[in-house]
Amino acid sequence: MKLGPSIRRMFGPFERQLSDAYRSIYIDLDAFIELIVRWKPSADNVLEVGCGEGAVTERLSAAFPAANITAIDISSNVGRLYRGRPDRVRFMQCTAQDVASADAGRYDLVVLSDVLHHVPLPLRQGLLEAIRTALAPDGALLFKDWARYPTPIHWLCYASDRWLTGDRISYLSRRELRQFLASGFGESALVAEATVRPWRNNLAILVEP
Repeated sequence: MKLGPSIRRMFGPFERQLSDAYRSIYIDLDAFIELIVRWKPSADNVLEVGCGEGAVTERLSAAFPAANITAIDISSNVGRLYRGRPDRVRFMQCTAQDVASADAGRYDLVVLSDVLHHVPLPLRQGLLEAIRTALAPDGALLFKDWARYPTPIHWLCYASDRWLTGDRISYLSRRELRQFLASGFGESALVAEATVRPWRNNLAILVEP
């Protein structure tokens, strides 16, 4: 059972503020967007895989005002809390494989942020293959996930993810995350790496096939 949506909706008009405050415990989304723009200053077609209710999407829309943004998620709540310009983003409830099949080679920027640890292990390689198919020849993947470290904040994050989302969470270490990306794109495609405040667990990797 997913407790998170029920708990947040109890706060009615304050749900958005509660959601932002909770997320800020683990990551500074503005700092994350600044990193994306530094690594990829411009983009015409952006795909966000696993956009959830639209927190990162809203910031991507502001950071890339000329881009066409497609934001997808398998959840029925896709883009529910998005408050950006409605003409800037196409929200879709679908899989990355659906997008890859319809728009192969279209996207010069794909963002996969805090999604992988929610994906069942047998499905992860297929997700990576779909993203590679969707990328334009000169495109880039901006990957970010919570890296596993034996620290109190890591176990707090695990508990939050496990019981608020109801998903069976499986985090990877920094080395394992790099190996996973290299398995789909090659080690040489991993061209930059950084952490996003406030925790070193927020590992971001720029992939340019």
